[in-house]
Amino acid sequence: MDKPILLSTPHMGDRELEFVKEAFETNWIAPVGPHIDAFEQEFCERTGASNAAAVSSGTAALHLALQLVGIGYGDDVFCSTLTFAASANPITYLGAKPVFIDSDRTSWNMNPELLVAALAARDRIGKLPKAVVLVHLYGQSADIEPILQACDRYEVPLIEDAAEALGATYKGRSPGTFGRIGIYSFNGNKIITTSGGGMLVSDKPELVAKAKFLATQARDPAPHYQHSEIGYNYRLSNVLAGIGRGQLWVLSDRVAARRRNFEVYQQALGNLPGIEFMPEADFGHATRWLTCLTIDPKAFGVDREQVRLALANQQIEARPVWKPLHLQPVFADCECIGGFVAEELFTQGLCLPSGSNLTDEDLERVIDAIGTVYHSNRTTHLARHL
Repeated sequence: MDKPILLSTPHMGDRELEFVKEAFETNWIAPVGPHIDAFEQEFCERTGASNAAAVSSGTAALHLALQLVGIGYGDDVFCSTLTFAASANPITYLGAKPVFIDSDRTSWNMNPELLVAALAARDRIGKLPKAVVLVHLYGQSADIEPILQACDRYEVPLIEDAAEALGATYKGRSPGTFGRIGIYSFNGNKIITTSGGGMLVSDKPELVAKAKFLATQARDPAPHYQHSEIGYNYRLSNVLAGIGRGQLWVLSDRVAARRRNFEVYQQALGNLPGIEFMPEADFGHATRWLTCLTIDPKAFGVDREQVRLALANQQIEARPVWKPLHLQPVFADCECIGGFVAEELFTQGLCLPSGSNLTDEDLERVIDAIGTVYHSNRTTHLARHL
């Protein structure tokens, strides 16, 4: 039996183990230590962020970000709808309610025109959202500039969920560094990983200092354990920060490898009827964290799900594009502005294996499997009409 080809697996370099050994040798095992400070500093140098706090997950970073901008019970928060549930779950942790915004076709991210119109409409009735959570999807930045301008116009804080977009650029800068606060994820499937972890960044040092305070159980500066606020156990460990430091060294290589995966897939499959790959917007440089495509069943002959199942039968993991959050049962009572584009992308969209450690043979297996589905269906279709 062929080995499984998974969607996106961790890819370690040479330095990670050195940093982990250093943590063990110096006994810096607790969730503090020199690797934490160095990881935060090196992350800022890599992304252009001014200040950073390493935390236990991207979800934790987003939870803190929302609390830092004052989200509370009964507030509305605008959020991209085509994303993973973790982009919206922390909104509900604080008793607020997400309002979902549809995607555009240029980047698959939040549609700036819809966001601008929605803010104007809310302003007219005196019910502006308390924040906007802008997600940068599948390694590609959203069109940040018009969204940020609209947020600034109405004094609505912009939080960037760049969990999937580390290594990408928007007009030469890192997505995640434009808004009031940006967050990143180092989950095991991301372009670099600490096994589990995240980062919160901001150009406002007081926000990052408060994030670190809240992430360390909100312990007051006293010789005894004293707490004046509710805090969280959200800090990243020194050991995992060491892994993160090693991963940062190879980030550019990982981006190059994933972009090469995309180029191989596009060259081999791009001419098949009904296949369209996620476009790369001209305002930025995408990492192609995941190679995503859409399948028009009328032109291709079978739908996305039939292709996914055919790949699964050959031990190849592929996944549908994110199910829009406004279609998720847990958010069924939430408002959505637009929705058709995200729904169509979900219906037709498929994410192919995209790990930076895929071999040429792995890519050929995926390509051959998709080609076989297309040609088998075409042969069957012709036979029925003879």
